[in-house]
Amino acid sequence: MKVKKNDTVLVITGKDAGKTAKVVAAMPKANKVIVDGVNIQKKHKKARSAQDVSSIQNQAGPIDASNVMVVCPTCNKATRVAYAIEGDKKARICKKCGAVLDASKEAKEVKKATKRKTKKETAEKPAEEK
Repeated sequence: MKVKKNDTVLVITGKDAGKTAKVVAAMPKANKVIVDGVNIQKKHKKARSAQDVSSIQNQAGPIDASNVMVVCPTCNKATRVAYAIEGDKKARICKKCGAVLDASKEAKEVKKATKRKTKKETAEKPAEEK
């Protein structure tokens, strides 16, 4: 599936066509995605005890992944997704501008590496003071 969690997508068909929002969850086996603020459904919540209150809640329902297009963070246009192999990893590429759509993963990996380094440094400092 070409759409992943935390992608910004444009809804291209249905009652919410034209809306741009973030993907909350992706379900590749069912080929569906849940997009924030799209396909809003009512859920009736029954009170299970005397202290609870019954209510009707709004929640985003799943829509088919073919009804959305990924919005490129570089060119801010809805685009189809291409794939390219960079080194030993497969990356998603914007068909319009050629930018890597998975750049956020690389940034997360860098953050994790810096956190590990800072944790090691803080663990070593008290040992040196003793």
